[in-house]
Amino acid sequence: MSDHHYLRTLTDPKHLPALKSEYVHRRPAFGLGELDPPPRILLLYGSLRERSYSRLVVEEAARLLEFFGCETRIFDPSDLPLPDQVKDDDHPAVHELREHSLWSEAQVWCSPERHGQITGIMKTQIDHLPLAYKGLRPTQGRTLAVMQVSAGSQSFNSVNTLRILGRWMRMVTIPNQSSVAKAYDEFDEAGRMKPSSYYDRIVDVMEELVRFTVLLRPHAEQLVDRYSERKDRNEPVDTPVETAGIAAS
Repeated sequence: MSDHHYLRTLTDPKHLPALKSEYVHRRPAFGLGELDPPPRILLLYGSLRERSYSRLVVEEAARLLEFFGCETRIFDPSDLPLPDQVKDDDHPAVHELREHSLWSEAQVWCSPERHGQITGIMKTQIDHLPLAYKGLRPTQGRTLAVMQVSAGSQSFNSVNTLRILGRWMRMVTIPNQSSVAKAYDEFDEAGRMKPSSYYDRIVDVMEELVRFTVLLRPHAEQLVDRYSERKDRNEPVDTPVETAGIAAS
């Protein structure tokens, strides 16, 4: 990890003061598939403020994911250039973001809602993730959880947009989501989330993300195998046309 310069260090990773351990499954995906190796989760947030509530939410999510047996990475977008600002996107932060996305099996996206939408910081990170990159797919087939924070009353504009982006990036976006209203009231001075229904929903979302990730991980490659792309690459399938029951013209 020492060569990764754009990852945030998660403080107090095992300290979960708002979690009631007697009600939580330590392995929420048990019985759905192989739990080893640990699911690999990349988390992105959408604000550069010193006290960024989208980052604080992502950090709470990462602590929960590690409690559930996952490996997490939180990308720091502070030095990320705008798309097309650097020729050929040749910038170390861009290279590293794509590396982490390729490493991941699942992702968590959390954006503030600003002017009724996701922030430019959030969109910039997603825009730096191409559908295909050097023959690889940084996002396709991965599971995704979407979350947002708001300064005012509860809203769902940002999570709705993140769902559109997740579909566009050909990710499997899980049904549950989190929207934290008046986020400035939900954290203590140390930046830890207070017990609340908002925190409980984040636990729900992370449980569900782990379950879908483990459930789909053996099938991720098959889920993004497409006829149009095989045709473009001139890669016939192994099954003969006659065996597949398709009449030859």
